[in-house]
Amino acid sequence: MKTIEIEDDLYHYIAAQTRQIGESASDILRRLLLGEQQVSQTPEASKSAAVSETAPEVSAAARDNSSPGSIFDLVSRQDLQAESSVVGRFLYLLSVLARVHKKQFSKVLEIKGRNRLYFATSAEALSEAGSSTNPKQIPNTGFWVITNSNTTRKKMMLTETAIKLGYSEQDAERIRDLL
Repeated sequence: MKTIEIEDDLYHYIAAQTRQIGESASDILRRLLLGEQQVSQTPEASKSAAVSETAPEVSAAARDNSSPGSIFDLVSRQDLQAESSVVGRFLYLLSVLARVHKKQFSKVLEIKGRNRLYFATSAEALSEAGSSTNPKQIPNTGFWVITNSNTTRKKMMLTETAIKLGYSEQDAERIRDLL
């Protein structure tokens, strides 16, 4: 096995293409570059293709009809551990939620603090709404989020995002705890 270095934005794109828990970066790239038939013919792909039976099914209200599954089907511990910072894991989880809930992800724009916007469609909008916001784009989306907040605030933002997207309180807490 060879190791390659890639930039963060490319890594986030590859991670966002995950279809199931445990799918390796090699499996994702093989599928994207060589197509579905090539993936099913490789022994490694069949080993990593097992979907976790412990991942709960999210209600239809919590998913778009065109979604690839629930966030629990797409988030892998390996990808989370690859993110060395809380901000990286925060952005990764938001990008997976955005991927699963493409049609309704804009609901995050309703999540606000007392005197601060948390989400916007541009870095400028977040910068104008408060000082020291350190806006970052949620990978593979047109949405931005503030990142200059403590971990507790980021967890609260993840919880509120999950609830806005139709997750139960229990599943929202599970998502928050991934951070």
